[in-house]
Amino acid sequence: MAHAGYKQFCPLAMAAEVLCTRWTMVLLREMIAGSTRFNDLRRGVPKMSPTLLSQRLKDLEAAAIIERTPVPSERGVFEYRLTEAGKDLREVVIAMGMWGQKWVESSLSLKNLDPSLLMWDMRRNLNPDPLPKRRVVVQFIYHDLPSTKRNWWMVIEKAGDVDLCWADPGFDVDLYVSTDLRTMTAVWMGLTDVATEAEKFEFTGAREVSNSIQTWLGLSPFAVQRKLVD
Repeated sequence: MAHAGYKQFCPLAMAAEVLCTRWTMVLLREMIAGSTRFNDLRRGVPKMSPTLLSQRLKDLEAAAIIERTPVPSERGVFEYRLTEAGKDLREVVIAMGMWGQKWVESSLSLKNLDPSLLMWDMRRNLNPDPLPKRRVVVQFIYHDLPSTKRNWWMVIEKAGDVDLCWADPGFDVDLYVSTDLRTMTAVWMGLTDVATEAEKFEFTGAREVSNSIQTWLGLSPFAVQRKLVD
């Protein structure tokens, strides 16, 4: 590692030398959530440069927290997977997220709005069970954003696979959801819900899909934690 370190024998200090460099815990969050490929990791940390991402992956591999393995069917493509030491960090990452959800002011969290990150997280956590057992397409429209970031499509296949598209996938849309980015982010974080913010949502399309949105919408894994600081 490039930094000087704490030079203490304390196990916490030694762990901090590995884990407390910039972006490392957020990167681990992505890996614990299931991302294994470089491009998928980039989508989970969109403001992290590719160069720094590569360096952090090398650091974690050197610390035996992750391992890099080639994908046999795709030349030059690698997957990054947690080792047993990496998997053991799951509860640490969850505890930090729960602490942040509980104690960090909502107003501070909601200053960091990012539609691509929000939609990626929503895709990853979406629950297809309440949806009709067929392909369902939902178009999210953030009317407060410029045209290049306004429209996003979720394509939920019958088997439960979910694709996120930033260009029209060409399928018939079952439900159009129009709102502002701050409201959707607050719902995703569990700070409010769709029913409470009903006046800020406009639904057009299948009622069976819109009526169950709160149950299929992919919320933050930390949304279950009650907020104590507003």
